Amino acid sequence: MTVAVCGSGPLLALANVRDPDHNRVVEFFRGTRHTIVVPTLCIGEVAFLLARDFGPEGEALFLESCRSLELMQPSEAGLARMAELVRINGDFPLGAVDASVAALAEELGTPFVVTLDHRHFRAMRPRHVASFTLLP
Repeated sequence: MTVAVCGSGPLLALANVRDPDHNRVVEFFRGTRHTIVVPTLCIGEVAFLLARDFGPEGEALFLESCRSLELMQPSEAGLARMAELVRINGDFPLGAVDASVAALAEELGTPFVVTLDHRHFRAMRPRHVASFTLLP
């Protein structure tokens, strides 16, 4: 089974039934044959946004659902690569969370990134492949 690294956008859409991408993301997660890995930084970002939009109960429900996710913290090399990506892509600006997704994909050697943010991930040039394969 191939690995795909998931960013914050799909997790947020999955948690919010009013999100315009909710149904598409639900269908993707139900039917995917990829092992989905989530950088831990994404959890903090999604929890913050859900707390802002839905209060503590929305945030708590999301955090409980994270128990079923395969979470990965950035390694020391991953943190260095994240800093490099933030600098290289400073005109976006890219930001730490998206950089963590890209760095983890590189570290795991996968071209697959689950994201709704095509602008940032299409512009990045990963070290291990010509470009990321964006899902869904």
